[in-house]
Amino acid sequence: MRANQRLSIGLSVLLALTPVMTFAQTTTFSGQAVAVRANALGLSLALSDTGPLPTTGGNLKTSLVSVNIIGLVSAEALSSAASGSGTTSQSQSSVANLNLLGGLITADVVRSNASAACSGTQATPTGNSELVNLAVAGTPIVAASPNLAISVPGGISVIVNEQSSSSGGNTGSMTVNALHVTGPSIDIVVASARSGITC
Repeated sequence: MRANQRLSIGLSVLLALTPVMTFAQTTTFSGQAVAVRANALGLSLALSDTGPLPTTGGNLKTSLVSVNIIGLVSAEALSSAASGSGTTSQSQSSVANLNLLGGLITADVVRSNASAACSGTQATPTGNSELVNLAVAGTPIVAASPNLAISVPGGISVIVNEQSSSSGGNTGSMTVNALHVTGPSIDIVVASARSGITC
């Protein structure tokens, strides 16, 4: 057997033992933003809701000029957005001139932001909220840290800057609810933003 034949046979064996191709890890996204979500007074509603972000990413936006449901919620300039591309997933939601439960909770601006980003194969979630001139039962509230809980007479609980996150290696997610109000037959979330990513 000539040397070039032996070389050809050797290469054939080597190629047979080597994978034909390798598959790169594909980044996937998740997210959703909702300006007002409520189950209260026999009503169930989701206002300025982007819906779920596709795993392939993209851009979702929605807005509403105003809402006024007497005794439950009134607000203006409701806006939500969710997006995912490259190495980042992000979402935002906001409302202006908020009035909840007949004036029990008021604010000039309520806004939330959530994001999750890849650095190599490491996922890092972050989030924050902004509340301008927030008042609960007539008392001004300044939220300096996440998950500030306030109790109001009548069994109503208000959580300001509610945050929850999960992170484990190449997967991370963050949810920020600027306001979360619960009580007897009441569950209201204002300015909710959720983002997730798998690197």
